[in-house]
Amino acid sequence: MGFCYSATVRGSLQPRGPWVCTVSPTPPDAAPVSPVDPLLGPRLLQSSGSLLAMPAVAFCSGERFSSTSGPCLMPAPLLRDSPSMSLVAPVLGAGSSAPLQPRIRRFGTVISNLRPLSRTSIPMTATDLILSMALINTRSLSNKTFLLKDFFSSYELDFMFLTETWLHAGETVAFSELLPPGCRFFNSPRSSGKGGGLACVFKSIYDCHQISSSSFSTFELQLFKLNSSIPLLCAVVYRPPKFNKDFISEFGEFLSGLSVDFDHFLIVGDLNIHVCCPSKPLVRDFVSLLDSFNLTQCVSGSTHEKGHTLDLVMSHGLSIHVSEICESVCISDHHPVLFSATAQCSVAAVKAPSRRHRIINTHVPSQFSAAFNNSELSTVDWIDSPCAEDLTALFNSTCTSILDSIAPLKSLRPKAHAEPWITDTVRALRRSCRSAERKWKKDKLQISFNILRDSLLTYQKAAKDAKSTYISNLVSSNVHKPQTLFRVLNSIVDPHTSTCLTPSVTLCNDFLCFFVNKISLLQSVIPPPPLNPCVSLPCQSAFNQFELISLSQLHVCKVKSTNCSTDAISSHLLKQVLDSVGPFLLVLINACLSSGCFPTLFKHAVVQPLLKKPNLDPSILSNYRPISNLPFLSKVLERVVFRQLQSFLDNNSLYEKFQSGFRARHSTETALLRVFNDLLLTVDSGRAAVLVTLDLTAAFNTVDHNILLSRLEHCVGLKGTVLKFFQSYLDNRSFSVHLGELSSPRAPLTCGVPQGSILGPLLFILYLLPLGDVLRKHNVSFHFFADDIQIYLPLRLDCKDSLQPLFSCLSDVKTWMALNFLHLNESKTEVIVFGLPKDPNSSFDFMGPLTSECTSSIKSLGVTFDSAFKFDKQISSVVKGSFYHLRILAKVKSYLCRNDLERVVHAFITSRLDYCNSLYAGLDRSCLHRLQLVQNAAARMLTGSKKRDHITPVLCSLHWLPVAFRIDFKILLLVFKVLNGTAPPYLAELLSLYCPRRSLRSADLMLLDVPRYRLKTRGERAFAVAAPRLWNSLPPHIRFSTSLGTFKTALKTHLFSLAFSKV
Repeated sequence: MGFCYSATVRGSLQPRGPWVCTVSPTPPDAAPVSPVDPLLGPRLLQSSGSLLAMPAVAFCSGERFSSTSGPCLMPAPLLRDSPSMSLVAPVLGAGSSAPLQPRIRRFGTVISNLRPLSRTSIPMTATDLILSMALINTRSLSNKTFLLKDFFSSYELDFMFLTETWLHAGETVAFSELLPPGCRFFNSPRSSGKGGGLACVFKSIYDCHQISSSSFSTFELQLFKLNSSIPLLCAVVYRPPKFNKDFISEFGEFLSGLSVDFDHFLIVGDLNIHVCCPSKPLVRDFVSLLDSFNLTQCVSGSTHEKGHTLDLVMSHGLSIHVSEICESVCISDHHPVLFSATAQCSVAAVKAPSRRHRIINTHVPSQFSAAFNNSELSTVDWIDSPCAEDLTALFNSTCTSILDSIAPLKSLRPKAHAEPWITDTVRALRRSCRSAERKWKKDKLQISFNILRDSLLTYQKAAKDAKSTYISNLVSSNVHKPQTLFRVLNSIVDPHTSTCLTPSVTLCNDFLCFFVNKISLLQSVIPPPPLNPCVSLPCQSAFNQFELISLSQLHVCKVKSTNCSTDAISSHLLKQVLDSVGPFLLVLINACLSSGCFPTLFKHAVVQPLLKKPNLDPSILSNYRPISNLPFLSKVLERVVFRQLQSFLDNNSLYEKFQSGFRARHSTETALLRVFNDLLLTVDSGRAAVLVTLDLTAAFNTVDHNILLSRLEHCVGLKGTVLKFFQSYLDNRSFSVHLGELSSPRAPLTCGVPQGSILGPLLFILYLLPLGDVLRKHNVSFHFFADDIQIYLPLRLDCKDSLQPLFSCLSDVKTWMALNFLHLNESKTEVIVFGLPKDPNSSFDFMGPLTSECTSSIKSLGVTFDSAFKFDKQISSVVKGSFYHLRILAKVKSYLCRNDLERVVHAFITSRLDYCNSLYAGLDRSCLHRLQLVQNAAARMLTGSKKRDHITPVLCSLHWLPVAFRIDFKILLLVFKVLNGTAPPYLAELLSLYCPRRSLRSADLMLLDVPRYRLKTRGERAFAVAAPRLWNSLPPHIRFSTSLGTFKTALKTHLFSLAFSKV
């Protein structure tokens, strides 16, 4: 490598701006090459009468980097992945093609001005990347979001490190405003009530993931790793200004861990240490600590408006260049620090993946209908129609042919659109900020600085108002579209960006193998079953043939619109052209019903992996949930079959009575209400009770098809064509994994009910039918909700044999599970005992082999039970979750009008207060008061009431029933449904009409019999006691309501008058 020198150009053709000269080595056998000036032509540089043979030289600006080979001297931008070594120096001017002269006169080099250039400490390699970074102390992120977003884009940053965000845990609304397109963020909320909080915003093209670290008492820390050929660890640090003698030792402990694990790391942050004052003891100790770990502190200027260097950039094994301390950016009293770092990784330009889709405009439906009516499908008759397989293939091919002619597939790459909420006014204010900044940089006057600061504040407010207006209009226009409404709100409340892996065929195959192996491994650990404990009796009813349907029974428009890559025509377009294609679809559906054939084209599922939670590691396949998509027409056919099968099951009472999953008029609340009622009455009678919850692993995916078909035939009574249909439905199913336009090969589905289907859940609960008979054989009580199993029975503490039925029952359940290829996760089996004596020395030794599973609280179907029936943990969970969402909604409040905000409050807060609140009947007032505090806070937030304002008038003005009255409302609503036959039978058998022994007028008042009970805190809280007592207290005109709507209106009016009678 030759030497490179910088020189001053003499003459008028001196290049403008700081140019960089990059020197490439000259091969030994290469001829001397003369540099060529783009304006003056070739010229040899002359010094002291001798000619200097110059190697190939490339010019680049100080902003970007590039290297070229050849005889041309051309300015070029500095590329981040340049393989050359940059040597920063002014660039020489070149002469013209005039004859050589013995002395340099107008053009040439002045030897006295030549000076050697300092080389970078770490040479850049072919994979080096220059990262543009900034460190900013925000002093409250929430009110500077749009300024920071504009700063990130204007300076073309790759990483922006933020300190003192002042954000609490869960407050991510600010990032919905801050986050630029194509970026992600890490957020570490402040741990104390004042100051602190760290965040990092970076482009999503960089493979970064946050890592956990030890907590330190003297400073806050956020760690993440940039994955590359040589990993780079980045640490964001904030140290409060108050002196703490333990800081140096703790920071030294932190650095010692980094030095051992990483060769390259970057530490940035506000340490509140005046490193510009080396005489201070803390500064001396801190600088000495950095020197001992061979760290370089790169910031030398003042980073605070009152002087001193507080915001630091420290590195080890990196080339750091601090380019600017931006005094003109009025974000806080700290100046942003701009710097660049060299990382050894290569990031290609990431383009949005192209997708092949059809452009469906307003003319396509009419054109499609006309073409379809002219096709052979419009004349297909039911009597002369071919088999269902041929009809399905003919329909798909015809639809594809028509769409290819009127709306052909096109490969389009999504374009980055401007954010829709940015108005012309916002753009004008942003331009005025640029103008004010340029003026202040030019004259450095205080008045110019004040104008700049006011311009930035005005821009921030205008941008926030514009986005608020846009979101408010969007919410108002989608009030009756809950899915769209919640998607809009979630984009504000939880602005996490997708962190899915880059699609590839290899990745699709990896997901396919993972999903297949997961089920295979699960089946391999199921123990071999002994004798079958099932005692089911054969079914006496029979379902032999489906009924053919009419066009009015097709109900295509009632099936939820879904998109699947195997659909020949999209569900949205199909519903628009239903008048044309409806008659043929009717022929197709009836052909399937009459022949018992489920078309093969309907059996393939397209699986798309979805990350379970945004904060999970996207590189771990087990963190993904397989989302299965099936053809839309398959769901239309399944819906028709489902309605007929459901009618057959209801008419013949073939459902398991204590199965509440996937059944109309059943819910988790009705299931828990029956279990809780039985437990309360058992304890009220003076006995203890034990509850066992069982957990099944991937139960829907391990269902054996042969056993399921046998169960449908012998336990349900499906025969003939109906049984043939379900055999066809389960046979030869397959799935493939799709990521974008890429997919894996197909893999067979040999077990499990189809995920994402309409019939799958129903088939699963029919698969579990014999399990109820196994449990009844041991005389224990039980309840199912899909695959959640609860077993409970009375317990006599003075009799050791009272638990024997439970032990035998659990043994038979385990055997039955193995026989039916269901995996019982014994490690998640939980046991709780109710009604034990209040003895601090008591233990669970009497539970025998279940002693290790015994606990004082247990969570089932989202409700936490405790052995004393107090619901302390349940109430705490509800209150905690509700206040968390209230804090989030308070940030969203500015985006919504009053009516829309009230709907959102009901969706996020009231729904939590109302979930299974019928279990809270008779609960202690102190517990209900905690729930009432949540409702009060929601009402104050909605109305803007002050903290000390009396809450009763506020609730009255909103027409909100207090929590205690909402509990009564729920119980009375269930009673009305029981009396009108729209509640589960297991609740109906708990209530009975009051029948006096003598003929009394009260016999005609529709009163309920109130059972006797012993304890107010036990028996009186049971549904069988509390419900009749509340019902009998209602006025007669409410009890005699003829419809559910009339009853609810009258009941709320009655309870409202009781709640606010003194207002």
